Amino acid sequence: MKVNEYIKEDAVGLSNLVKQKEISPKELIELSEQRLNEVGNDLNAVASSRIEKAKLEAKQLTNYEGAFPGIPFYLKGISQSLKDEPLEGGAKLLKGVVAEETSYFSKMWLDAGLLCLGHSTTPELALKNITEPELFGPTRNPWNYDYSPGGSSGGAAALVASGVVPVAGASDGGGSIRIPASFTSLVGLKPTRGRTAVGPGVGRQWHGAAIDFALSKSVRDSARLLDNLQIVEEAAAFQTPLYPHSYEEEMKRDFDKKLNIGFTTTSPVGTPVTDDAKEAVLNVVKWLEAQGHHITETDNGIDGKEMMRNYYLMNSGEVSATISNIEHQMNREITQADLELEAWLLNVAGKSVSAAEFSLSLASWDKAAEKMSQFHQTYDFYITPAAASTAPKVGELTPSEKDVTQIGEEIVSASPNKQQEIIYDMFLPSLTYTPFTQLANLTGQPAISMPTHLAKNGLPIGVQVMARKGGEASLLKLAAQLEKSPLWVGTDELLR
Repeated sequence: MKVNEYIKEDAVGLSNLVKQKEISPKELIELSEQRLNEVGNDLNAVASSRIEKAKLEAKQLTNYEGAFPGIPFYLKGISQSLKDEPLEGGAKLLKGVVAEETSYFSKMWLDAGLLCLGHSTTPELALKNITEPELFGPTRNPWNYDYSPGGSSGGAAALVASGVVPVAGASDGGGSIRIPASFTSLVGLKPTRGRTAVGPGVGRQWHGAAIDFALSKSVRDSARLLDNLQIVEEAAAFQTPLYPHSYEEEMKRDFDKKLNIGFTTTSPVGTPVTDDAKEAVLNVVKWLEAQGHHITETDNGIDGKEMMRNYYLMNSGEVSATISNIEHQMNREITQADLELEAWLLNVAGKSVSAAEFSLSLASWDKAAEKMSQFHQTYDFYITPAAASTAPKVGELTPSEKDVTQIGEEIVSASPNKQQEIIYDMFLPSLTYTPFTQLANLTGQPAISMPTHLAKNGLPIGVQVMARKGGEASLLKLAAQLEKSPLWVGTDELLR
């Protein structure tokens, strides 16, 4: 196999070739390495590499019976740990930190037969929808290197979209799988809360807002990965019942009935939505209507601005707790010089959040989940843009030195309410690009970004579909049908 053939294959296709002994795992790693050498310096998507270790593991691999025997992949450089490998979380404060243990989620990838080549880049502490950490510098979009691949799973998206690996570990706490999927034309599924493993040592991530999964080039890759990564974890704070069938097989079947589908192209926080984002949704809606499904433009009844304020309040508390833990481990105070602006502001504001405010914030998530449960009694799916625009340019959303100094000083003396206003205003330019994804994180629902549109500027933009909790099979089925339609814009368009 030549590298130009390798980059067009998905993980299922490569697995079939390995099982048929038409190619070896070691050869796949060498092809991945060759492709990385072609694009790596430009993309800047690898946080740490263990390619030579993976080659040794490939030689020792004798059992090709797993779901993905010998398939190369990267884990995300935060939360997806491998024992004795770097795990710096995109943070200059954590430079040189090495994982003491392998996460349960990472172990399940390895148990499925995949070979880890290293960790992908992520913004500092995975807090942003772009990947431009001071620790590594900006990761770039394979579609156009002047643009961002998004975040926080930006490194994973860049590696998959450019063909370095067919799949990569990713995580989603506010859209961090779906946003880079939209910006790079990948399949980005955020599973139902509790569907995949957490820990050891923790029972929840961002109080259930965040979940680990993957970015892929094909629907069948995401389906097979979910078959192998779903779990009911007794020690975790959240569980969802195991899907009793095969996602990979179920996605091939048609729906039993015509669906009722709601959609909107209106930003939940009142920010602009580009014509390309609207067109992407309307094209999918028209296609579904042509298939006989019932389509209604509708609103979900949730106050989007209030939802985001509660989301940022949670972020404040979580970041402050994280920094407090790091201070304890390092036995010193963390200062503004140690952190990028976003993490610093959230850390300061989090110290002023009361237990009552935090509890009320989480209670608002449950109210939103109840509203969406009622919504899905009428509508099988809720369709929105995955992003309000194509990707931002590299550097566009990174604060200036002036902003860092001015806002960093302002928040220290501000009242608690004013601190939360400062945070909302700081994130507003980024939120304007991606206002649609956070809802599914707060309600715990599954949602998927599908690559169905190329904008006038030549960049991809995805369409998001949400389903009721536990509805990943229906999302994958819908995606599989769209994958066969003329609307689908996969990475073949980029890699041809």
